[in-house]
Amino acid sequence: MFQYTRPRSTIQSAFIIGELIYHTTVRKVRNTHSNAFIALLVNMLQAVVLVAAFYVLFTVLGLRGAKLRGDFLLYVMSGVFLYITHVKAVGAIAGSESPASPMMQHAPMNTIVAIVSGALSVLYIQSLSLFTILFIYHVVFTPFEVAQPILAFSMFLLAWFTGCAVGLVLLAVKPWFPTFVSVFTLVYQRANMIASGKMFVANSLPPMMVRVFDWNPLFHTIDQARGFAFVNYFPRNSSIDYPVIIALVLVMVGLMGEFYTRQHVSSSWGARR
Repeated sequence: MFQYTRPRSTIQSAFIIGELIYHTTVRKVRNTHSNAFIALLVNMLQAVVLVAAFYVLFTVLGLRGAKLRGDFLLYVMSGVFLYITHVKAVGAIAGSESPASPMMQHAPMNTIVAIVSGALSVLYIQSLSLFTILFIYHVVFTPFEVAQPILAFSMFLLAWFTGCAVGLVLLAVKPWFPTFVSVFTLVYQRANMIASGKMFVANSLPPMMVRVFDWNPLFHTIDQARGFAFVNYFPRNSSIDYPVIIALVLVMVGLMGEFYTRQHVSSSWGARR
């Protein structure tokens, strides 16, 4: 119960925090299943089912003519992968342990470690699922080529980062309005099925329809990712700057809100849920 804590150097503290983040990340990765391989397989199946659903939808409705000139499944996956990564990042960060959580009673655990580990667990699972599915599709079904793979993957990372930023703001508000945050998170994730713009090509939208979707950072990242993935597509109705600026602003707001909440947290808040 009582122990003497020796002063640590900056390097020692960084190593301890890094080790703690690693173990917490592993714990979050195995939340869905005790076996890490099964957890990855479940996530891959979710992505495959969503891709198959959109493939059938486009085929039945005769919308395949509106696709980009290139691999049709790659066009579908470019939207589905970014959408899943974004909404899962929102859910993981918004669902992280709050300052009043019992986990916070165990030193040196803190909310920053919980946030970072939640973000890294999503990035690890989604990146591994992305590369595994694309590898299987390339080897087993048909070879494909991504025009600018590094820049396309950077849009995948941007979709993850914007999801983390949105989740961080929701995490800061959650102890004050838990029911509202739970409902809003669910609505936001479901609304992005349409608002993300993954089901259509942004260049084909009229100006009035563009204004309906361009508020959403995910809309811009998906459109820009398709511009980097396909050699003959040049996005005109989206930009990279907008989601980057929005994400940075939300991160700053979320960190300030989380700090303020941490200063006023009380264990009795759990009774309000």
